[in-house]
Amino acid sequence: MCGIAGIFAYLDVAPPVDRAELMRINDRLAPRGPDGNRQWFSPDGRVGFAHLRLAIIDLSEGGAQPKASADGSLVITFNGEIYNYRELRAELQAKGRVFQSESDTEVLLQLYAEYGDAMVGRLRGMFAFGLWDLAQRRLLLARDPLGIKPLYWADDGWTLRFASQAKALLAGGAVSNDPDPAGIVGFHLFGSVPEPFTVWRAVHTLPAGTTLVVDAAGPGAPQRYYDVAGALAARASGIQVDPSDARRQLTAAVHDSVRYHLVADVPVAVFLSAGLDSGALLGTMAQLGVRDISAVTLAFEEFRGANLDEAPLAAEVAARYGARHIIRTVDRAEFERDLPAILDAMDLPSIDGINTWFVAKAAREAGIKVALSGLGADECFGGYPSFTDVPRSVHWLRPMNWLPGVGALVRRGLSAAAHAGLGIHPKAAGLLQYGGSWAGAYLLRRSVYMPWELKDLLDPAVLKEGLRRLAPLQRIGAVLEGGGSLGDFDRVAALETSLYMRSQLLRDADWAGMAHGVEIRVPYVDPFFLAALPPGATLAAMNAKAAVADIPDPPLPTASRARRKTGFVTPVGRWLHEASGGRAAGGAGGVADGKNLSMASRLWALRIWKAGWTGPVVA
Repeated sequence: MCGIAGIFAYLDVAPPVDRAELMRINDRLAPRGPDGNRQWFSPDGRVGFAHLRLAIIDLSEGGAQPKASADGSLVITFNGEIYNYRELRAELQAKGRVFQSESDTEVLLQLYAEYGDAMVGRLRGMFAFGLWDLAQRRLLLARDPLGIKPLYWADDGWTLRFASQAKALLAGGAVSNDPDPAGIVGFHLFGSVPEPFTVWRAVHTLPAGTTLVVDAAGPGAPQRYYDVAGALAARASGIQVDPSDARRQLTAAVHDSVRYHLVADVPVAVFLSAGLDSGALLGTMAQLGVRDISAVTLAFEEFRGANLDEAPLAAEVAARYGARHIIRTVDRAEFERDLPAILDAMDLPSIDGINTWFVAKAAREAGIKVALSGLGADECFGGYPSFTDVPRSVHWLRPMNWLPGVGALVRRGLSAAAHAGLGIHPKAAGLLQYGGSWAGAYLLRRSVYMPWELKDLLDPAVLKEGLRRLAPLQRIGAVLEGGGSLGDFDRVAALETSLYMRSQLLRDADWAGMAHGVEIRVPYVDPFFLAALPPGATLAAMNAKAAVADIPDPPLPTASRARRKTGFVTPVGRWLHEASGGRAAGGAGGVADGKNLSMASRLWALRIWKAGWTGPVVA
């Protein structure tokens, strides 16, 4: 895992690469790569790459980057890990290719030389890279299928720039920081910024599962090589299995993914909560023969003795599998001390990521460079309320859609009642108007604010343009287009994986982990793993979430199964309430006790935005 950046002056009339600019971009990425800092420039000065290294695979100089092929015709700067690089290396050696190092980076160069752009479909891992092809004078940008590793780019019509973080591109000094209404509206709707937008017009997110080619004519359109809904549809068309076979298939898939995610030349730890998903990872690691496992658990003084306290049950799970257990307690004072650094590291505004910041901080304090996370399990196994709420809403309310205009009329009336403080949740006003479609029901479930509420928060011109370009309902609906006639379970899985997980959870895991130089690996976020699971209908019927407890041998403790699901939460709502002298929306509990969760999220979203992301665009 690393930080990467590059500049390509593709037009002949463009000035050559400004080395000082590339260094400014590189410097902004410094926390991502404490183990190495190198740059490469083409002889003609038209291309420059930078790389900050967090050494995980091949710790020698053979793994240093930017890395060139033996003949110098290919150069790459790469962020991530390729877990199947040994198999790919053997395949390439059988074709006569000779290697000079033991690194996965060299495998990428040789794989491109063999297969061209199609090489991305053979990779099992997390990655974002820029690869310069001297013979074709073209730059290839690529991002992993599910969006674990970020990649941002900016093009001014002369020169293209790319980097691991959006803020780094701005730090170079040549990219405009003019605000993007689509990203601003997206954040206020979802609590994160949907790709391909950022909150700056000039900076774009390369979508997950796509490549982008830049040549003398400039950047083309991103080309998609992986689609979540399509992959789930292909899985659903496979052979149906009975429950006992499905459990064995589930166990085999988890074991296989964990085995691949343990590929490293440094120890691999685990972030351990009291939930089933991370506990199953720890148990599987132990079952696979990993010794001296470190497990890191986050605790909060405010949660002590309550159901939200992860530490006691996590300690039981750690003891069961012989792990060295590290419990790190965070209080409000530390949160307030760290908040400026958190906001600085936060690459795009998000209402999440605080928990990951502190658990990664604890890991780094313990000397840990790599940790597995249970992120993505709920999307695979139906662990969110959305798996029941969204289909139920669609099936119950779709018949109401034949009444044109009634939903909007009801929404306006109930919205006024909610605004008047009559005890109606603001979202309830939109149930009839939005709840009868998959896109609308998902927006109701996942939004922080609904579109009609934003008029009280944003400048009218920003809101109008932002909603027009973001087109939230169309954007949500587009996720399902490649899935054909997916079942209810797979529809929600595709939505959660492509939207909430990608634009919020994975992005937050990246910036919060890399701010401390910690690589977070996610075995449940893997296309090979998804393809190996039973079909979605089978997962739903077998209650896959509960079956996770039986994946390790021995299985997770009874207390793990009995514990009510809470999610990995922090007491941010309570801290903000106390800091405001008790005047904050959401009540004293907020996130801390699970009540008024939506209101606490709204409060936190406003606090994040007021940190000053783009200048005076909020009314």
